Formats: sequence, structure tokens, C-alpha cells
Amino acid sequence: MRSPEDKANPVPRLARRQLTAALAALLAGCGAPRARHEPAASVPVASPPAPIAAPPLPPPGAASRVQLDGRLREEAVARALLVVNTPYTRGGNTPEGGFDCSGLVSYVFARVAAAGGAATPRLPRSTAQWAAASAPVEPDRLQRGDLVFFNTSGAPWSHMGIYVGQNQFVHAPSTGGTVRKAGLGDRYFAPRYLGARTVFSA
Repeated sequence: MRSPEDKANPVPRLARRQLTAALAALLAGCGAPRARHEPAASVPVASPPAPIAAPPLPPPGAASRVQLDGRLREEAVARALLVVNTPYTRGGNTPEGGFDCSGLVSYVFARVAAAGGAATPRLPRSTAQWAAASAPVEPDRLQRGDLVFFNTSGAPWSHMGIYVGQNQFVHAPSTGGTVRKAGLGDRYFAPRYLGARTVFSA
């Protein structure tokens, strides 16, 4: 015989218990700490990790493709290393105001273009825009000054840095961090690596 409580609530008692347990589990997950965006330690590798599958980019127009003289590669590396330890700032693109990852790249390559004696091209701002405005690099052709891309937020083209050789890149990591060098073989970055692209002609 059904109890008065069961008559008042058409949902069977067992179903209510299952629903309550599922809701409790869901709420417990919401309170879990956020995953760190930086690895605790590096794992050295002999070569860059194999890129994971990256989504296709829209083909850029001729005017939006960034192309710089390949002789300026070392200028890019030097400029990137000069701003190591600059604080991370979301939307930042200057040493004084801080950098986010794409702001760091925009700052470096604006100065690289100026050092080459050419008029500063209109540079991309977002990580996805930089990917669309650059050319893909085969894994065995990666050179200093190339751009490396990652999926760090569950969204494609969500992080980038400047390759400086020895399987390391300079990047602006996340809130509370500073511009730093990291390894392509780091436990965090290796499985999120989308591949390299370049704005240099050679």
C-alpha cells in the first residue's frame, strides 16, 4: 500500500533516491579544484612531440598573410627572451602592461618587422588569427622563431608561443604567471601540441 508521502509525490521513492544521489555527485564535481595550466616538471624529449589533430583553419587572404625575412629569426628569439619574467596580463601586449600569449607574439613580431627595416605589417591579435596568417611547418623542419600552437582549454588554437630551440618555447602562461620558457615535451604541453607554423619566408 502506498504511503501518504508517495501519494503526494508521483515520482517513485527509488527514483527520487537515485536522482538525489546523482545530484549530489554533480555538485561535488563542481567544487573540484581547477586543473593547473602549467606542468610541475619537464620531461626532456629528443624531438618535438607528434602534433595532435588540429582543426582546419579558414584560408587567409593574401593581405592577411604575415611574411618576414628568414634572416630575422634570431631577432625574434632574442626579443622573446628579453621579456621573460614579465607578468601575465589577459589582453596585455607590452612589457609595462604585461602579456597574454598572443599579445607576446604580436609585440615580438612588430619589433622584428621594424628591425628588418620594413613597414610594420598589420599583425594578427588572437591565437587563431596568428595560426591563419602563418604557414604550416613540418615536424622535422621546426626552426627557431617559429610559432608553436596548443589546445589548452578544450578549444583549438587556444595557446601559442615562440620556439627558441632545444625543444623549448617562450610563452605567457596564465593568470598569476610570468613569461617563461617551457618544453614541448612537458607533461602538460606534449598531449596538447597542435603543431608549428611560421611567418618567415625561409
